[in-house]
Amino acid sequence: MPTLRVIRRRIRSVQSTAKITRAMEMIATSKMRRTQLRALAARPYAQKMREVLAHLAAQRPPEEGALHPLLERRPVKRIGILHITADRGLCGGLNSNMNRMTLNFITGQQTPASVVAVGRKGRDFIHRSGQHLLAEFTNLGDRPSVADLGPISRLLIDDYTSGQVDEVYLAYTRFVSTMTQRPTVEKLLPLEPPPHTHRREIEYIYEPGPLDVLAHLLPRYVEMLVYHAMLEAIASEQSARMVAMRSATDNANDMIQELTLVYNKARQEAITKELLDIAGGAAALAQ
Repeated sequence: MPTLRVIRRRIRSVQSTAKITRAMEMIATSKMRRTQLRALAARPYAQKMREVLAHLAAQRPPEEGALHPLLERRPVKRIGILHITADRGLCGGLNSNMNRMTLNFITGQQTPASVVAVGRKGRDFIHRSGQHLLAEFTNLGDRPSVADLGPISRLLIDDYTSGQVDEVYLAYTRFVSTMTQRPTVEKLLPLEPPPHTHRREIEYIYEPGPLDVLAHLLPRYVEMLVYHAMLEAIASEQSARMVAMRSATDNANDMIQELTLVYNKARQEAITKELLDIAGGAAALAQ
């Protein structure tokens, strides 16, 4: 059995760890609420932009071809993937689940893939797995703006319009709830405007014209999709980190209780042994 000094040292060490995980849990909790509100607030905007795109796409005459290079379809010879993960760990299986899903998606394709990694965890994984890393973006923080993500969107658009990649996919962790974060892979390019519904036929006047507005709106739509995916990933990260740190704190407290029980037993045995030695010495002197 370990000595009392060793047990006391282990208890102090676990107590220090519990304080750290508790502090990290509180920080993640404060960030989690803010990131969740931002991710949820962006969803109505994304939905409304899809509706506008659907209405604009419906204005195209049937005899016309593609309205914009971002709508152009061509034979797929290489795909591009925007892989979004966290810069830090300590968030359970969030990063590993996303990395595994992206790798499975790449290996399941018949064409080679180029990866644009957002986050150090994803970048390191792409390096280790031997995939082609086209670009990397790290240290974007917990509150990136649309301008901060502008270079990512422009890189994806330029690669697609120049023909370096023929399809672009978006790999991120979608926020479902505090306890659930779902790895997701969605097609980003070529853009597919949702079908236009005729539930409410409202005539809009577009200036300078529907096609010009659509051509201007499509790049903004790509930026919005990338920004929304980043918000979802950040909300998922903070939620997963809060849950992981809470679990780590609970485990540390349980370990402290077990070590305290072991310490009390060892101390009682030591006291009993000393009493027996004293009683034995007294009996020997009495004889």
